Amino acid sequence: MSLAPIARRVAIVGVGLIGGSLGLRWRAQGAVEHVVGFGRNRANLDRALELGAIDEASSDLAAAVVSAEVVVLCAPISTCIALAPDVVRVAAPECLITDVGSTKAEIAAAAATAIARRSPAPVFIGGHPMAGAERAGVEAADPYLFENAVWVLCPPPQCPPPALGRLTALVEATGAHAVVLDAARHDRHVAAISHLPQLVAVALAETAGDGEAADVGLLALAGGGFRDTTRIASSPAEMWLDVLATNRGPILANIDTMQRRLAELRAAVQSGDAGGVRRHFEAAHRVRGRVPVRQKGLLPAYHDLVLFVPDRPGVIGTLCGALGDRGINVQDIEILRLREGEGGTLRLGFARAEQAAAAEQVLTDLSYRVQRRS
Repeated sequence: MSLAPIARRVAIVGVGLIGGSLGLRWRAQGAVEHVVGFGRNRANLDRALELGAIDEASSDLAAAVVSAEVVVLCAPISTCIALAPDVVRVAAPECLITDVGSTKAEIAAAAATAIARRSPAPVFIGGHPMAGAERAGVEAADPYLFENAVWVLCPPPQCPPPALGRLTALVEATGAHAVVLDAARHDRHVAAISHLPQLVAVALAETAGDGEAADVGLLALAGGGFRDTTRIASSPAEMWLDVLATNRGPILANIDTMQRRLAELRAAVQSGDAGGVRRHFEAAHRVRGRVPVRQKGLLPAYHDLVLFVPDRPGVIGTLCGALGDRGINVQDIEILRLREGEGGTLRLGFARAEQAAAAEQVLTDLSYRVQRRS
């Protein structure tokens, strides 16, 4: 679906996974007339041009930014913080500047300091798309990366409504859903639901490694629970160093809370306090039950069906096609378990309960064994 242009010229500073995905989507949608990509690596910029992520490449920051209506900082957090004053200095007064970093307070402060030195000055609104991929770089760019993701916007005090409205429109053009939070609150939230889990996964993997070193064979017993819990421990340290450095206070506060909870569990286990252990499990179960099933951000939970499918080519396409023929849209799909030669269990997610009920009937009529999951 083509949109009326929201901006004539957008500069993307850093054309990797996020910047490249933005360019692909906005150009395909017609939301932006001209996308210029800035970067120091000419080969990467040339590849972005080949892939259609940008219309123009530039290795000169001022030249890329000076005529842009919107500038999006898509480099690593520390680089964006360093570049923000330079972008504010050379941008047109009517320009809207945003970023895509996963911490917001420090870059908001850097931008605010630079903006205070100009009059008239551009507007900076921090942003954080809650989406990503296992791979990095413009080669991994995907125009659908932000589909159904939450995109947090952190406008400054007295933010001009037209600026926030324009950025919201650009966000929604990617298929994402804009959520407005102040920068400090955003950083507290992501410390708890993103940054702490990363550190816990690292510590858990290291603990198992210590056990393997002392008693070889321990890791051979690791099952799905351990793999799921430690999956993000494979993330490269480089991408996390900036996060930890720019959100240190909230992260440390959450580490302290977790250490307190572990100490309480340790004491209950040590004393044989079954009731105390049970209370912790029950409290955790209640919290876990309130977490949305959707993986991209903070959207309402899906209405899920779980079904067994045989291992044969095209089976997923066949069942999704049967639902599509009846106007039923599958919002999310996940392979829960799979055994080669036998088949596996799928989870299908639907936006509305009535869609899930209709899908259940269709799949049952096709002789699939279907269960509704709350």
